[in-house]
Amino acid sequence: MRSFLRAVSAAAMMVAASIAILPEARAETWDIAKAAAPYKGTQLNVIFLDRPGYRAIIKLLPEFEKATGIKVNYEIVPYENTREKEVLNFNGQGDLSIALVDLVWIGEFAENGWILPISKFSGDAAITDPNLNLKSFFPLLLDAFGSWGGTVYGLPFDNYSGLLFYNQCMLKDAGFDKPPATWDELLTVYAPKLTNKDKKQYAFALQSLRGETQSADSFMRSLWPHGGSLLDKDFKSNLLSKDSQDGLNFRQKLMAYMPPGIVSWDHAEAVNALAQGQVAMITEWSAFYPTLTDPKTSKLGDCLAVAPEPAGKAGRLPALGGFSLAVSAQAPEKEQKAAWIFIQWATSEAIARAYVDAGGVSGRMAVYEDPQVKATYKFVEPMVASWQKGVPEYRPRFPAWPAISEIVAEFGSKMMLGEVTVEGGAKEIGTRMESVLKKEGYYDGKKKLLQ
Repeated sequence: MRSFLRAVSAAAMMVAASIAILPEARAETWDIAKAAAPYKGTQLNVIFLDRPGYRAIIKLLPEFEKATGIKVNYEIVPYENTREKEVLNFNGQGDLSIALVDLVWIGEFAENGWILPISKFSGDAAITDPNLNLKSFFPLLLDAFGSWGGTVYGLPFDNYSGLLFYNQCMLKDAGFDKPPATWDELLTVYAPKLTNKDKKQYAFALQSLRGETQSADSFMRSLWPHGGSLLDKDFKSNLLSKDSQDGLNFRQKLMAYMPPGIVSWDHAEAVNALAQGQVAMITEWSAFYPTLTDPKTSKLGDCLAVAPEPAGKAGRLPALGGFSLAVSAQAPEKEQKAAWIFIQWATSEAIARAYVDAGGVSGRMAVYEDPQVKATYKFVEPMVASWQKGVPEYRPRFPAWPAISEIVAEFGSKMMLGEVTVEGGAKEIGTRMESVLKKEGYYDGKKKLLQ
């Protein structure tokens, strides 16, 4: 474990070193029109998702296009299809100028040479914002979403933290004046009083649909707070450890207080159940706050409240998710430079407030220090608290993750359905996962143990 921590520390120092050579905030106004002048008329191609953060940047795009003369063409693709579509585009030398990089794709995209380090562009003052200041991003986000092997490739965009969204009116009716502080408290104290199966009301909903939702939002969320993890320091399965088994068995117990069919629920079903008063609590991404506050999609009104995810015996280690925007290596040089200008603008402090007001979640720290932002958006303070400490490898970010995610999703779902025992499912995942990692070269020294 000491050697593992030394490796993590070394990687962090490498990231810090790469940041140190980049421009710091100099309180200058960036003349983006001047920077973009040589690239006027350039067309950029990027994939966006149908989520609040993307709808927010789309609202602001006319401002960028008017100022720069650079046109941003976006295609909205379901998350489940995005990685495959991007990989096919990169392998086929396609037309994507900007890569949308989920934190679990950063290793794959970087190691395959599909995205470029920002250092290729950040040293060019003609195309770099004097207020780029990478230190103004939350360190956890820049590390998890944008960096791989000590090199910064992308800037954090559409950033999420897992939060506890709850119906404070339902809690008050049940005799509670605050949310549960721990997972154990949620299970043993709150859940029994908040569940009435005759009325089809339940204490909690944990979105668990087979796929990335099962592996990330359900399975991994059950491991970390309880002291468990997917892998040990040697990249062997850690799922049969006492702490990992405790976390997975906890999830089985909590299912008694969830709606029937929870294993088929995705984010939309969980959010809607809270919004319509069918469940009292959910742990969901911060990005769903606009959906829960919109009277067109939610009945909660003033009953909505937000807190950090509960703590386990290992502390508060909430779900971590989100993306970065990176320059595509396949694009022509002129397109790459125009892409770098756009990425800086989209993730900048200059538009952070407008982006948040439009429904996005910025990775910049300063915007959340604004008293008006704190007062307007209930999710801000618990989200900022969650980003003070977290696990960058909440889901391993190496290229093998997509294959392993499918294995975890299959047997994680079977555990919840009772088709395999928790121990039996953990053994199956471990055996199959280690087979994938062996083929990838993690056990014979061909690949560094980076996740």
